[in-house]
Amino acid sequence: MDTDLRFLRIDDTSPHIATLAGWAHGEWGHLHPGRSLAAAVESFRADCGPAGVPSVFAAMAGECPVGMASLVVDDMSDRRELTPWLASVYVLPEWRGREIASRLVGRVEEEARAHGHRRFYLYTPDQQALYRRLGWRDLEDRHYRGEAVTIMQRDLASTP
Repeated sequence: MDTDLRFLRIDDTSPHIATLAGWAHGEWGHLHPGRSLAAAVESFRADCGPAGVPSVFAAMAGECPVGMASLVVDDMSDRRELTPWLASVYVLPEWRGREIASRLVGRVEEEARAHGHRRFYLYTPDQQALYRRLGWRDLEDRHYRGEAVTIMQRDLASTP
């Protein structure tokens, strides 16, 4: 595990917004057909709140981001009753396998808990094993925007 990594809140003036939004657009842009990279950057900027929901966090190696995760109000347009959501968990390929994603998820959990949320959600097409290992449980398997995904939930009330 890299102990020299820093985990920073990204605010709406951060010089890293375009980079992080580019990662999100590259990984999940297909879920938003027709949305340009410029529109994705502005949407991402709107998620960079000062605390609570929404918030964006980055794992930083020196001055360079190597991973990110977000806490957002809504990550699934047809399940708005579920809120808030863990979203945009991403680690650069060359930095994977170092528990960075787990640490980012933990940071988002801390943020949700600190702001009074007792439960939150995510969806993933392929990382169910990671999230189960981190204490998430399956809520529903379904298709969303042409992709088979699992909605998962994490109860925060019983965790430290």
